[in-house]
Amino acid sequence: MRAKQPFRFFTRLHLRELTGQKATNLAQLLAVIKEAPGSVIYHHTHHFLQQHQYLCPEPPNDFAYWVREVLNEDALAEKLYSIDIQEYPTIRSLREAIIGVIEDYLKKGSRRSEVCAPPAEEFYFIKSISFVIPTDFIAYNLRDFRRILRKITIDVIYFHMFEARLRLEKQTNDFSLWIETSLQNAELAAAIAGLDPYSYTMEGLRKKIIKLIDQRLNNVKNR
Repeated sequence: MRAKQPFRFFTRLHLRELTGQKATNLAQLLAVIKEAPGSVIYHHTHHFLQQHQYLCPEPPNDFAYWVREVLNEDALAEKLYSIDIQEYPTIRSLREAIIGVIEDYLKKGSRRSEVCAPPAEEFYFIKSISFVIPTDFIAYNLRDFRRILRKITIDVIYFHMFEARLRLEKQTNDFSLWIETSLQNAELAAAIAGLDPYSYTMEGLRKKIIKLIDQRLNNVKNR
C-alpha cells in the first residue's frame, strides 16, 4: 500500500549549554525547575540516554542522582527515580510530576529545604539544544520504511521515537503517527506506540520495530 504522504526521516545534532543557574539546596532546585526552559528539563532527564544509547534499562535522571549522592536525601531520590518518563507525553507534564514529588517531600519536613550541598557540588543547570536535519531517506510504503529503518543511524531513531514526541508535544512517536494516518494501519501503529522505548537500547528498539513490521507484512502475504 502506497502511503498518502511519504515519510521523511530526520536526524538531529545535539549541543549542551550551561544556563548560569545553579542550586545548593532543595528549595533552590525546586525554584529553578519551576522556571527553567523545557530544554533544561529535557536535558537532565534524557542526556544519559542520548550519550549512552547502548545501555538499558533507562538511566537515572540528574535530579534524583544529585539529591541522593550530594544531599543524601535517599527517600526523595527514590521517589524521583520512580517517575516513569514514558507516562508523560510532554516536557510540561514531566516537569509538573517532578515538582509535585519535591513539593510533597518538603511539606513533610520544612528544614530539608535548607540542607546545602558542599562547595563545588552544587547542581548546575544545563539546557539541551537540538538542530533537526532532514536526511535523504524517504519511505513511500511499509516495505520502504522497513528497508530504511535497517540502515539509518540510531540518532534518527532517537529523534523520531523520543524527541519528536516529548519535545515537540506530538500525540505519539513519529513512526506510529505516520503508519496510522498515511498507511491506515492502526494495529501496527498501536503496537509500536505501545513499546516502552526507555526499556530498550536504540539497537534493540530498532530490532523490535522491524520485528513488528515483519509480522504485519507476513500477515498480509499469507492472506
